[in-house]
Amino acid sequence: MHAQAEPSASQLSTQTHPVQPWYRQFWAWFVLTPLIVVIIVCAIMGTIAFRHADDVVIDNYYKEGRMINQRLEQDLVARELGLTAELHFDNTLGEVLLSLHSSGAEVFPQRLLVMLDHPTSANRDRILQLQAMAPGRYRAELTDPLQHRWYVYLMPITDVALRNEAPWRLFGEINFQLNDRIQLQAH
Repeated sequence: MHAQAEPSASQLSTQTHPVQPWYRQFWAWFVLTPLIVVIIVCAIMGTIAFRHADDVVIDNYYKEGRMINQRLEQDLVARELGLTAELHFDNTLGEVLLSLHSSGAEVFPQRLLVMLDHPTSANRDRILQLQAMAPGRYRAELTDPLQHRWYVYLMPITDVALRNEAPWRLFGEINFQLNDRIQLQAH
């Protein structure tokens, strides 16, 4: 007769504890949980990034590059005419006042265009048309108060002013938390 061997300790433990499916194992969830969390966080961050994209990047680089030369010519003409302007934004009265000065020939058009570009959001950009009250003095209405920082462009209104083909332009930057006046000049 054969003597039966006694079962070892490891064999006894497997017999007393049946093997559980993988999804009930601690180590499976210990490894999978961080991966699942990373995938969910990436999906949320990607959604936020695409829905709230920043408008700082320009889509048409070639067109923007061609317009740089036009802007340099506009600045040069403004410098030759000796143009400077002082803009005053009155948020309480809801108006914009402008004084235009020229050291050369008097070039005071009937209407001027003020373009307010928000640094981060194209949706906040504004365009104001200023009407002449007297030679070198202009006024426009503000629809709502301005806050924070803006880039300011001033140019005469012509048939092609909105295509950046105005004869001259002045440029400046204003932070309404610090000041409500800005001195514009050619750069």
